[in-house]
Amino acid sequence: MRVTSPIPHRRARIEIIPLIDIMFFLLASFMMVSLSQVHMKGIKVNLPTGSSGETQSKRDYISVSVDKDGHYFFDKDEVTETDLQARLLKVHQSDPEAKVFVRGDRDTVHGNVVHLLDMLRSAGFYKISFEIKSEALRGVPGSGT
Repeated sequence: MRVTSPIPHRRARIEIIPLIDIMFFLLASFMMVSLSQVHMKGIKVNLPTGSSGETQSKRDYISVSVDKDGHYFFDKDEVTETDLQARLLKVHQSDPEAKVFVRGDRDTVHGNVVHLLDMLRSAGFYKISFEIKSEALRGVPGSGT
């Protein structure tokens, strides 16, 4: 004798809408985490501000800084002028298309930044960007202003 269940038998269905919601949540979470993990290579300097600054990607670049006392830094390492020139030549030989971000303290003498640019040009770098604080980011939490 065959006994039937009082619960109606329905075929199983896979609901796609909750799956899509979960995937969007995961995507947004990973994007927020990756944006919060910005790796700063430069030292802490008092950057000048500008109203026409735009955000650029900071992947595969080198950071060269000059502080208000005229000391040079190569990716957070304080170096002498001759060591900086040697490192720049070495990087240019390994990657001639490397991007360089120049971080100049607001209170440094103009001649220090010009001398740094001269060293970069003599090493062969022509893709040079100045790092500034954007006026648009002023007062935004996490922008360092």
